Amino acid sequence: MNLTGEMLIGQQAVKGSRDPIQGINPATNERLDPSYPGGTQTEVDRACELAWNAFDSYRETSLEDRAKFLETVADEIEAIGDPLIERAVAESGLPQGRIQGERGRTCGQLRLFAKTVRAGEWLDVRIDPALPDRQPMPRVDLRQRHIALGPVVVFGASNFPLAFSVAGGDTASALAAGCPVIVKAHGAHPGTSELVGRAIQAAVKKCGLPEGVFSLMYGSGREVGTALVTDPRIKAAGFTGSRSGGLALWKAAQSRPEPIPFYAEMSSINPVFPLPAALKARGEEMGKAFVGSLNMGAGQFCTNPGLVIAIKGPELDAFVNAASEAVKGSAAQTMLTPGIFDAYENGVSTLAGSGKAKEVARGQKGEGPNQCQTGLFVATAQDFLGSDALQEEVFGSTSLVVECADAAELKQVAEHLEGQLTATLQMDDADLEAAKALLPILERKAGRVMVNGWPTGVEVCDAMVHGGPFPATSDSRTTSVGTAAIFRFLRPVCYQDLPDALRPEAIKQDNPLKLRRLVDGKREA
Repeated sequence: MNLTGEMLIGQQAVKGSRDPIQGINPATNERLDPSYPGGTQTEVDRACELAWNAFDSYRETSLEDRAKFLETVADEIEAIGDPLIERAVAESGLPQGRIQGERGRTCGQLRLFAKTVRAGEWLDVRIDPALPDRQPMPRVDLRQRHIALGPVVVFGASNFPLAFSVAGGDTASALAAGCPVIVKAHGAHPGTSELVGRAIQAAVKKCGLPEGVFSLMYGSGREVGTALVTDPRIKAAGFTGSRSGGLALWKAAQSRPEPIPFYAEMSSINPVFPLPAALKARGEEMGKAFVGSLNMGAGQFCTNPGLVIAIKGPELDAFVNAASEAVKGSAAQTMLTPGIFDAYENGVSTLAGSGKAKEVARGQKGEGPNQCQTGLFVATAQDFLGSDALQEEVFGSTSLVVECADAAELKQVAEHLEGQLTATLQMDDADLEAAKALLPILERKAGRVMVNGWPTGVEVCDAMVHGGPFPATSDSRTTSVGTAAIFRFLRPVCYQDLPDALRPEAIKQDNPLKLRRLVDGKREA
């Protein structure tokens, strides 16, 4: 498939006229053709118009037809073959195996949402039949189902060119809910975005859906993104990226005459708590495993372990020493973009220049451009609590160990943390009471609490929560990974005394969809 540098507005390919973006191979700093001129208000209007016109039809597609569409998107992505892998590798600097795995995850989550759509449980049908003879007041017939919110804008992420981008989790869950999607492609991988966008466009056509079900737009700066978020036909948005970018778009979404849900994943340092008995039993082993997690993907995972919090002593010293040796042996890795590399270098420099954090190890230097050199720093709990610089996320493979005087100080640090995507307890049986004391705090701070694992890597499944209190996300009640993500793009509607001929299929008396509905307080078989 030849790349054209065009936006996809419904079934049309449109050349933009604003400042272009261009992919860059971060391993060489080579610019990759073609360039992608940005869209204007005219293209934004057209994409939003098509999406709005498609909405009422698409949201009432049958469960089977919508599930088949999601599966067709996955088939079309896989049919691109090697050119997709090659372009994503070139635009991201990520190894081929990582991109192949990410393609598998992308297509896997599309098929998982197809299964979710078919099951229909997300409709959450509740029926309270009329009770005309009830005393002292009769009850009317009340029936509830969930419907799609409306057209959704999705912002592609820099660190996952497939799984959190054009056909990633936000797009898959919104399409599953019945929402048309307009994607604002990330500037780091425009060619990858075009390839995947054309696959979705082809799936829309094959499945006979309205063309406005999907559009793909480009734009440098925030002009296109802001125009999309503030268009009155857009009813929700999903974003993965920096705190500054997320907050700017969130403010735009909330400043509309009709504010809309803006689901932003922004910042998380994912604290790890090695507890005393575990440190004593396997501190050196944990130190090596921790660095393995820290180095995964050059630390460019939103669940990267950027903070270790533990009680000071010889056991923690053994952990730090083992981690330091592993860091020193760490090869440099190419970061996703020159901009991300510059931000990483600035973050490391801020830690080093804070006067509060001691550098204990650095990884090997790279020879090419944009090479991430692993880092490990140590600070006292009191210095950490008193320094904003030590508490900021460093996006990349550098982490800070916080040494606490005792369990009370460790809890103080935990209470001081911002909202997180994850929190990890490294513990043995003898640490059970200490873990019990921390667990209520961690439940308040994080969307996922784990034991004796490492946070990098997110399973796509029914039970997963990839979210958390601010600033990890803008709405702690939701997840962007797992089948529960569909609920971000739904809302409940109650129907009172509708005749059966007017009722949507999900709430008809004879239950043609064979759903497990809650009827008069009892779940149907």
